[in-house]
Amino acid sequence: MNELPEATGFRRVDQAILHDFGIFQLERQRLENLRNGHVHPFLVLRTADWVNVVPVTASGDLVLVRQYRAGLEALSLEVPGGIIDPGEAPADAARRELLEETGYQSGALESLGVVSPNPAIQNNRCHLFLARDVRLERAPALDASENIEVVHVPLARLHGLLDSGDIVHALAWCALLRAAARISG
Repeated sequence: MNELPEATGFRRVDQAILHDFGIFQLERQRLENLRNGHVHPFLVLRTADWVNVVPVTASGDLVLVRQYRAGLEALSLEVPGGIIDPGEAPADAARRELLEETGYQSGALESLGVVSPNPAIQNNRCHLFLARDVRLERAPALDASENIEVVHVPLARLHGLLDSGDIVHALAWCALLRAAARISG
């Protein structure tokens, strides 16, 4: 059991994995609030880090993916991305996910930073990348659970898609806004 730094204001009393669901584990922690001495339970979803990549063609089109999301019970327009495999570098995972989901490849990736998807209940981070001058190499190689449509969108239409609610995935928003700032700046 890791000790928490005193600056957090909490002391870990105990922790236990409640269930392993494969792609994430549900952990219960009991933490003492050092301000008042009360002990509170917290639940944490433990999962691997993720990547999101914003692919842009030489002609200035975004290469997005539209796929069904069970949490929304609807299709979602977003950027390619996925789980970083054990031992895999984030940039390598971004290249792999881009190629698998879209069939596009990029020589160089630019880091757009790292965000915490939901630090209140999740331990993982999402690494964001910009892939410039992507080119079609082959057909997508989808996992058995994936059904993805590749969608080309002119970069000039990005803010309209965000404003209209056509793109609702929060991590896609982060990646797209960071990429748009990098491209225009």
